[in-house]
Amino acid sequence: MSDYVETLSRHRRLTILRFLADSPEYTSNVSILEEVCNEFGVTSNRDQVITDLEWLREQGFVSYDGKGDFIVVTATQRGVEIAEGKARHEGVQRPRPGQ
Repeated sequence: MSDYVETLSRHRRLTILRFLADSPEYTSNVSILEEVCNEFGVTSNRDQVITDLEWLREQGFVSYDGKGDFIVVTATQRGVEIAEGKARHEGVQRPRPGQ
């Protein structure tokens, strides 16, 4: 994977976790997450979001059940800690202080 693609993935993963951390019940769906990533300047398509969600799930940062085209994602406690900068993982961009 190129440096740019990996950097974009790390930012996308942080964007997803931060949005979930601020969402009611720490939950959202893939369509909304795709839109949020694009609104925050992390250019993303549905496949990229799903790929990063699979990675986040493998790391234990989110959970979800795929039900056809509609996937509902929930952040885990560890995922929220990453989003808030209380914990770190090299595959997720670290948030800047005060954000």
